[in-house]
Amino acid sequence: MKSRLYKKYTDDVRPALIERRKYKNVHEVPTIKKIVINMGVSASLEKGAVDDAVKELTMITGRKPVVTKARKSIANFKLRQGQAIGCFVTLRRDVMYEFFDRLVASALPRIRDFRGISVRSFDGRGSYTLGVSDQTIFPEIELDKIKRQQGMDITIVTSAKTDGEALDLLKLMGMPFAEGK
Repeated sequence: MKSRLYKKYTDDVRPALIERRKYKNVHEVPTIKKIVINMGVSASLEKGAVDDAVKELTMITGRKPVVTKARKSIANFKLRQGQAIGCFVTLRRDVMYEFFDRLVASALPRIRDFRGISVRSFDGRGSYTLGVSDQTIFPEIELDKIKRQQGMDITIVTSAKTDGEALDLLKLMGMPFAEGK
């Protein structure tokens, strides 16, 4: 069964983008390709910090993250080659739409003093990166079981060629962007 947000995309967003941007072919209309969630952990923290990040990212996404390791040693950062420094998950298809729906509908409004997210975080190729400073905005996380506050980067990769097309797509999908002054 397709997610609610995918049905919204096919029924409302795609026709609105075709009308607004005057696309001649349905395949020109931008879509969300994947969402990558990345949690970096400081190398100076204790050994269990990466395990906690993996457990929390698993609870948030429903998928087991890949643990990333340092490529080379850097003495100033007390970093050794092969040391675990974070984890990430790549979401596609139905799971991606479900996560995007939970992010927009329940997680982002839980940020303290939330007035919308910045429009300036596009990379020039249609991808948007959002930094979240605290994992407790997600309702799946139990506040009693958290040992440390952990942030994450959420990258939404679209098939849009320009940032304007991606901005239109994400606005129509329900992303709460801050109003420009």
